[in-house]
Amino acid sequence: MQFLIAEDGFDYVFDPSACSTCQGKCCTGESGYIFVNKQEIENIAKLIDFEVEDFMRNYLIKVGYKYSIREINVQGSNECIFYDSTSNGCIIYEARPNQCRTFPFWDYYKTRVDELKLECPGIIDD
Repeated sequence: MQFLIAEDGFDYVFDPSACSTCQGKCCTGESGYIFVNKQEIENIAKLIDFEVEDFMRNYLIKVGYKYSIREINVQGSNECIFYDSTSNGCIIYEARPNQCRTFPFWDYYKTRVDELKLECPGIIDD
């Protein structure tokens, strides 16, 4: 049986089983920001056994007054530093930021479903 996720206000549903086939398109590709708040920073630092200051210095960049997780360039593709291409997964999944937890249900995509479908094979029109 297929398990689909729906959210109020969105004209599509998400099939999380598609994540195993897409090679992390939501974690790789064009450059972008993965913003984290203070609590998320503390949670991730604890998960990977880093002091908060060391974690921030090694894994974050400052963007204006916010912090974003660093990206690395792998063969011309920008990847979240915590994306593991070997397992096709997130090495901080248990502590991943809210921005990652709520994907693909972002307000931005409410009127851009066709754009979202190019990035996420788990999107199905409702």
